[in-house]
Amino acid sequence: MDERLEEDDKTALEELSLAPPHRKAHSYSHQLRTNTGTHKHRHHQVRKHSLDENQIMINHVTSKNNVYNDGDVNSSDEDDFFPYSTGSGNSGGGGVGSVSERHVDYIGLSQRIEGIALRDGGACDEGQRLPQQPLPEFVGSGGDVGVFKAPTRAAVHPSRPTCLELRPHPLRETQVGKFLRTIACTETQLWAGQESGIRVWYYSDAYKPGIGTGGRARRGDEDAAPFYESANTSPAICLMVDHGSKLVWSGHKDGKIRSWKMEQNFSDETAFKEGLSWQAHRGPVLSMVISSYGDIWSGSEGGVIKFWPWKAIEKSLSLTLEERHMAALLVERSFIDLRSQVTVNGVCNISSSDVKCLLSDYVRAKVWAAGSLSFSLWDARTRELLKVFNIEGQIENRADLSSTQDQSVEDEMNVKFVSKSKKEKSQGFLQRSRNAIMGAADAVRRVATKGAGAFADENKKTEAIVLTADGMIWTGCSNGLLIQWDGNGNRLQDFTHHPCGVLCFCTHGGRIWAGYVSGMVQLLDLEGNLIASWVAHNGPVIKLVTGNGHVYSLATHGGIRGWNISSPAQIDNILRPELAAREELYTRLENVRILVGTWNVGQGRASHDALMSWLGSAVSDVGIVVVGLQEVEMGAGFLAMSAAKETVGLEGSSIGQWWQDHIGKALDEGSTFERVGSRQLAGLLIAIWVRKTLRTHVGDLDVAAVACGLGRAIGNKGGVGLRLRVFDRIICFANCHFAAHLEAVNRRNADFDHIFRTMTFTRSSNLLNNAAAGVSSAAQMLRGPNVATVNPDEGKGKPDLAEADMFIFCGDFNYRLFGISYDEARDFVSQRSFDWLREKDQLRAEMKAGRVFQGMHEALIRFPPTYKFERGKSGLGGYDSGEKKRIPAWCDRILYRDSRVASGQECSLECPVVASILLYDARMDVTESDHKPVRCKLNVDIAHVNRSIRRQEFGKILESNEAIRSSLEAQRFVPETAVSTNQIVLQNQDTFNLKITNKSGEDTVVFHIICEGQSSIREDEVQSDFRPRASYGLPLWLEVIPGAGMIKPDQVVEISIHHEEFHTLEEFVDGIPQSWWSEDTRDKEVILLINIRGSCSTDTKMHRVHVRHCFSGNSVHPDKKSNASSRHGPSSNQKITPKHAENGYP
Repeated sequence: MDERLEEDDKTALEELSLAPPHRKAHSYSHQLRTNTGTHKHRHHQVRKHSLDENQIMINHVTSKNNVYNDGDVNSSDEDDFFPYSTGSGNSGGGGVGSVSERHVDYIGLSQRIEGIALRDGGACDEGQRLPQQPLPEFVGSGGDVGVFKAPTRAAVHPSRPTCLELRPHPLRETQVGKFLRTIACTETQLWAGQESGIRVWYYSDAYKPGIGTGGRARRGDEDAAPFYESANTSPAICLMVDHGSKLVWSGHKDGKIRSWKMEQNFSDETAFKEGLSWQAHRGPVLSMVISSYGDIWSGSEGGVIKFWPWKAIEKSLSLTLEERHMAALLVERSFIDLRSQVTVNGVCNISSSDVKCLLSDYVRAKVWAAGSLSFSLWDARTRELLKVFNIEGQIENRADLSSTQDQSVEDEMNVKFVSKSKKEKSQGFLQRSRNAIMGAADAVRRVATKGAGAFADENKKTEAIVLTADGMIWTGCSNGLLIQWDGNGNRLQDFTHHPCGVLCFCTHGGRIWAGYVSGMVQLLDLEGNLIASWVAHNGPVIKLVTGNGHVYSLATHGGIRGWNISSPAQIDNILRPELAAREELYTRLENVRILVGTWNVGQGRASHDALMSWLGSAVSDVGIVVVGLQEVEMGAGFLAMSAAKETVGLEGSSIGQWWQDHIGKALDEGSTFERVGSRQLAGLLIAIWVRKTLRTHVGDLDVAAVACGLGRAIGNKGGVGLRLRVFDRIICFANCHFAAHLEAVNRRNADFDHIFRTMTFTRSSNLLNNAAAGVSSAAQMLRGPNVATVNPDEGKGKPDLAEADMFIFCGDFNYRLFGISYDEARDFVSQRSFDWLREKDQLRAEMKAGRVFQGMHEALIRFPPTYKFERGKSGLGGYDSGEKKRIPAWCDRILYRDSRVASGQECSLECPVVASILLYDARMDVTESDHKPVRCKLNVDIAHVNRSIRRQEFGKILESNEAIRSSLEAQRFVPETAVSTNQIVLQNQDTFNLKITNKSGEDTVVFHIICEGQSSIREDEVQSDFRPRASYGLPLWLEVIPGAGMIKPDQVVEISIHHEEFHTLEEFVDGIPQSWWSEDTRDKEVILLINIRGSCSTDTKMHRVHVRHCFSGNSVHPDKKSNASSRHGPSSNQKITPKHAENGYP
């Protein structure tokens, strides 16, 4: 038997001398970096590249491409070794050319392994192994199916429309204080509100290259299209476009509303400044809207809604810069507090919840105000409250009182500890400890559950609202529910197409776009039917806007992507292969070395020398160091406290901090390495350090913890994890401690499976504050164990770890040697007969059978078993010699899975992360614990996209491809329409019915009526200049119903044009109107613009209709109304002026 085992290993090692696989003939345009710690970029400009390609579910890899030669669990040993020969960089240092120039000396490697002399330390110093070469690897079975299969990547995502990456995903760490919160589109620009002010992109610059780190852009914006920034302000929360005044209005956290001119000379050197601004609210301005009559409405905390008359704003805008202070005071004093107007004797009919959304219904001239669970409906002209109703559509007549805390929660918090009965005291120590732990954890859990129960309706909160072209209102809830309402606030129907929360809407023609907290975007028709869906971002989509023939989506991380307004369409099928064919132009290759260490410290502490032997001696060429510790701290009391802290979102301990500080000293933290983050669960601790020269390319750290102890609730066993982006690729690390004892193999397998499937990564509470994302509470709901079941990838529920480009498991897995006695194991160890011992390794047997660590790689073990030792005894004589005489075992292991699904794959955008192991050993000279520390150094090749160059190539394809140009030209088509007249004259209280005819027999048209301006006519018939109101709003004396809508083919719609005297009660003194305009007896004329577009048009055509009001001199009291109407003769010639309008009016 021994001869067979030796022959198997010999055969496996001989395989290493085989020639490397055939390589592609081409060379990538940039050289590979071989020393991450000190590497210098070979290309002309350093850039931070962002790539958040989501998992692509395509099954084109057949079983013959499996990493394993044979999936049968009975395969021979030579099938179990993976001779790494897929293009790892020359690890001996020095420059390496293109990918095709990399070559590994496999013959020398085989000879070196055969002749290596292991001392008691189990490994020689790095200097004795140079030049370092990849080690042979053992690969577990079962990695070619299900969640264990590496995700397939591609240069261009095949399952979603192609997109314009206006601003690639920046690393989260680069955005502190600069996170984008909202976006808005004008006809030529895209505006963004951020935590420090405003920024602007011109559509004409969308395909230009990024500025790079050498330009004026800060870190995180190197690959973004060129943009301009404002001077620093308070965080911008909402934006509103005012086409009539050519202004963009912004609402801010400091309660101010600011204006910004669209047309100004933006400069790279000088930040542009705000115009008119005023203090609108004491709290933040959460929402803003311009009504059908050009007035500004704003919402804030506590249900406060304020109204700002256009007259005061217009007068303030006319003042000079020197009069800015006076202008601000003028506007501040002009507001009307609508909440106070509907409060009588301290009782308010509207909710006191924050006004998260305001919507202008310009079809019926109304304004919707949405709180979390209720709505208020207002008349935009009279500012009267029309209706208050809840999310179920039920009318509310309420006295809104302050909410009180759930008494049951308070009672649950006042836990009384009673003395144990004699029976309880007679229980054994272990049983009492278990009861104490479970009792403490359960008490806190019950409190948390009761607290959550007090807010059972939280998952129904309204997060978004939109008006569709057919006049319906749609709202989205935090549980994914989509609700359709009519214009009067009657709930019609609801839909659920995705289980995650809806965060935003936008509409264009006959389509509704919905953005979800999962990163998904969905397209629906006006009936609520799902047209298409795809993962737009790898973070919550918090804003959708239309402009320049695109729908732009903003994610919480700050990435902005533009999707063609017709997507998914034929244009995407043309773009996708064209862009993929240019892969070599935008592919970049990087190389980084990662050192992973694991150690069960047995509640002890280590000396500096021990840490240097374990970690410090191996980091000279390493860019990333990840350390996993087990049993940092144990004991029933500590475990109970840890479980309680986890329930309320707290973690960590002073001893855990001690370990991090001392490891940092061994790594020269501060000068050479930077600590990026950590996660502790009871006695489990994982922490990461990144070399400072690499730090700009590493970030977005997320953390996770999974308990596998008592009741899957206690952290004495379990796993902690870290997830981060390295050169735009997702790499995860997990530190685990599995069930102990020789016979508990199945429990250990179950622990791994539980951790792999349920480990869910979230932002660390002690890294960055959550306000950075802070646009919606629903964006924070994607947490906890439910995440694995509401995965953005089409609801497939794939675990977070399975979606990573690479993940590494380390820890005390507790797999033992089976079928061998203590004395036999000691003898084989002393004789260095590790080949035979490997055959007795439970982990290797379980991996070979495909029952655990499916598809994962481990270097061939050439060091002594790391458990169990007597503390303080060095060398192999330190193995446990006590009463139990535990059989030595390789409990402490490090394994990985990269992007390869076949043994011959090279590093490319299709296989973006390819790793090999350069060092795998145990430090036998360290004696502070009953386990020996283990370390593993990996050489990792990473392929990623230069987003700036790919965006340029994207623009070139749009310009040069005739099929695409033809498709874009077809989108400009606007169906033919006609209006019954272009001249209307109204006396007091007159009504005229204007008819709009859709002459197309096939296409539906969308219309929207705005007021281009108003002028007064003197007695000599001379007109003053036409002056528009905000966002081309109507004058208060004119009603246009409906103001927008859809016209089916060959159909006619009638528009009621009505003159209405308008007075509020405050404008009457002794029954005589005193308002400013009622004393003006001149005739007035307005120009109505009827904007026409197709259901998916990017262009707009217009009809101009002149409406004149002839003053009759008859005073009209507010309680008297006339319904007289007049009709005019045949319609005059129509005037249809085509206009290229990329973005519709709000």
